[in-house]
Amino acid sequence: MTTPNRARCFGPHTLFALFGLTCGASGTASADFIDGSRASLELRNFYFNRDFRQDGAAQSKAEEWAQGFLLRYESGFTEGPVGVGVDALGLLGVKLDSSPDRTGTGLLQSDRERPNRAQDEYGELGLTAKLRASSSLLKIGTLQPKLPVALSNDSRLLPQTFRGAWLSSTEVKDLTLDLGRFDRVNLRNSSDNEAMQVFNGGARNIVLGRNKTSDALDFAGASYKWTPALTTAYHYGGLDGIYRQHYLTLGHSLDLGDAGSIKSDLRWARSLDDGGSNVDNRALGAMFTYKRGPHALGMGYQHMAGDTGFAYVSGADGYLVNLVQINDFGNADERSWQARYDFDFAALGIPGLTFMTRYLSGDNVQVTGRTEEGKEWERDTDIAYVVPNGPLKNLGIKWRNASVRSNFGPDIDENRLIVTYTLPLW
Repeated sequence: MTTPNRARCFGPHTLFALFGLTCGASGTASADFIDGSRASLELRNFYFNRDFRQDGAAQSKAEEWAQGFLLRYESGFTEGPVGVGVDALGLLGVKLDSSPDRTGTGLLQSDRERPNRAQDEYGELGLTAKLRASSSLLKIGTLQPKLPVALSNDSRLLPQTFRGAWLSSTEVKDLTLDLGRFDRVNLRNSSDNEAMQVFNGGARNIVLGRNKTSDALDFAGASYKWTPALTTAYHYGGLDGIYRQHYLTLGHSLDLGDAGSIKSDLRWARSLDDGGSNVDNRALGAMFTYKRGPHALGMGYQHMAGDTGFAYVSGADGYLVNLVQINDFGNADERSWQARYDFDFAALGIPGLTFMTRYLSGDNVQVTGRTEEGKEWERDTDIAYVVPNGPLKNLGIKWRNASVRSNFGPDIDENRLIVTYTLPLW
């Protein structure tokens, strides 16, 4: 089951109608289908303010406020050797504040007739059919992958989704296999399923041939857990006619007893053209995090090499250790490092309150048409609180602050205030 190329927009009445339909459908299903089902409604209130600080900026700031509704339904499976189930994802974004001179936050969908104005509301209904046999699961329809070669973006009001087929298998103990194809992507501020493109912002220096879009992202991967503390993985992803990518990852956790622990995250990717671009990139990333009690200190390094920057599907996330709030430091030949500190206030008697700050610096960027090397830095701070118990349990409030300075891109000061609450329906 797949959604059409253009997802249907709907208002609040349709959102609740969807909930009623899924409830009614469950009534005629098998006991396992019903007993294994679950549903939730997430409310996401998002304020976004981005000030452009560089001289001559075409727009002084992007500032919008919106309310999101995310209705998720996951059925169980019917009885028998092949279990059948269905998932549904209902998304609705409602404008609370915007104006033509402040659009472009990524929270709201642009009006088709007046691109500089945000629509009052937008939404979509995503359906996914699923088949389970033994320890293998096939999903067809709307998907939110978390794979190195296809990483769904959920950093705004509504999440980005892919459309396609995805087979995941855990038949062999400690081994996870993935295989599939996506043919469309639905961006986080859109209600349309669209052909996929390669991200080419910043100083990627990617040159495309005749075809600017692709109808197929093929992927395959294997992840093996050697011990509870050590996992390695290989993934392949190919955006047909644009690029091919090979990705190796290693994750390890070293327990130091009373002295704490050290987490290691190593990533290496090789991206090549697929006949319709000049993509040529080698990406190396390493992140090491020392944790003791409520404190965590992380240090990261990332190095790009080759003719272009790192390649991934536009609108998704690139699986890079230095992908942070605004930048990913994946430009052509860029070298970057990161220092990060986290603190959990539960140690001071305030469970649910956390703090994070980090600083990243990148240089050696090869900017087309310039002899001077590109340089940039970013500083991020997050303060988050999740109510741990009581009638408002799971209510979350997060403030995200960031500053970016660059000699080849925009200078940005940014604030995001996000309030979330998830209500389990059953």
